[in-house]
Amino acid sequence: MGISRILIANRGEIALRIHRAAHEMGIETVAVHSTADADAMHVRLADHAVCIGPPPASDSYLNVAAIISAAEISQADAIHPGYGFLSENAKFAEIVEAHDITWIGPKPEHIVTMGDKVEAKRTAGKLGLPLVPGSDGAVSDVGEAKRIAAEIGYPVIIKAASGGGGRGMKVCESEDTLETLMSQAGSEAKAAFGDATVYIEKYLGNPRHIEFQVFGDGNGNAVHLGERDCSLQRRHQKVLEEAPSPVITPEERTRMGDICAKAMADMGYRGAGTIEFLWENGEFYFIEMNTRLQVEHPVTEAITGLDLVREQIRVADGKPLSVTQDDIRFTGHAIECRINAEDPWTFAPSPGLVSAYHAAGGMHVRVDSGLYAGYRIPPYYDSMIAKLIVYGRTREGCIMRLRRALEEMVVEGVKTSIPLHQELLRQPDVLSGDYSIKWLEEWLKERG
Repeated sequence: MGISRILIANRGEIALRIHRAAHEMGIETVAVHSTADADAMHVRLADHAVCIGPPPASDSYLNVAAIISAAEISQADAIHPGYGFLSENAKFAEIVEAHDITWIGPKPEHIVTMGDKVEAKRTAGKLGLPLVPGSDGAVSDVGEAKRIAAEIGYPVIIKAASGGGGRGMKVCESEDTLETLMSQAGSEAKAAFGDATVYIEKYLGNPRHIEFQVFGDGNGNAVHLGERDCSLQRRHQKVLEEAPSPVITPEERTRMGDICAKAMADMGYRGAGTIEFLWENGEFYFIEMNTRLQVEHPVTEAITGLDLVREQIRVADGKPLSVTQDDIRFTGHAIECRINAEDPWTFAPSPGLVSAYHAAGGMHVRVDSGLYAGYRIPPYYDSMIAKLIVYGRTREGCIMRLRRALEEMVVEGVKTSIPLHQELLRQPDVLSGDYSIKWLEEWLKERG
């Protein structure tokens, strides 16, 4: 019989993205929404809509009982979690499966393994992925921490085992401050994630953030879909992403991609995943794996021609991957700009009424957004309101097309990050592809 009705346990552009893929496969959709999102585009377009609570995410999009109830009421036979919210919550995945609803995502045990950074690193090492030199696991003893740090060499970074987003991370330059910084990182981690566990790694001075898109069928078959360069970041949040990376050679892509695909095949991994690396001086170092679809998945779709959400639905439905590694071809170049409702220079959120909206168009220009004129951007959620994805035969051509598309894009009534993207595309380092994960913050600091 297969999947016939998918409940989309998310909001905004990703909910709309899932709805579109489902409809193109002849599958009905159910939108769940908070009271603040009653007028959202995905709610308007879905076949069925169920209100699951008041505006705060904890009472709606993170409310497991309400989402399961909505699935039962609407007779949905599958749930797609999108990204963020409950997408990497293994308990939620288990509950979905316990209710005989198809979970469009990885196996819960893989979410658990890769969600714990210490366990993820251990697993990645066993699977043959290159690791950043550091502790084998959690470190609580200061003496042991000093021994490890001396072995791998300063500077080192102390990281929270749970969570992310830059919280519970401290860079330590010498042994004198190690004890104090360990204590601070542990306290921050405890406050943010309820877990004070920390571990230690070699601190890389000026790396790039390179990630590989992987896909498995859950039965030991897996492919990689190349890499994305997500080095333009502010406060560990990605701002602009491109594929392929300006610094990775085709030989490196094949070598690392094959290692990643083999690791996923050996794991028996199911669905979409992203293996993130720091890259410096030609060397890759595993940092983490995201067991979900990524915000920046459209750049991979642009250079491969594959619909990743469609592939997720197929695999969850027990079907094989629609492609083998030999079928996958990488052509051209794609860049994604994340457009947020915020001041482009102070980054202060700017929710409110969108008085006018015009999406950029033309050849090889894609806008993923739930915006429309008259829509009120609520203040309760992430500030990303649109993604502008542009494809070109060459990187230079792609940048020229992106500049043109940014000129065309109109969002009035609120402040957006469009001027930031326009300014970035004038910078010689961005144009030449010569940037690292530190570049954007340093440039913003210099700009004042």
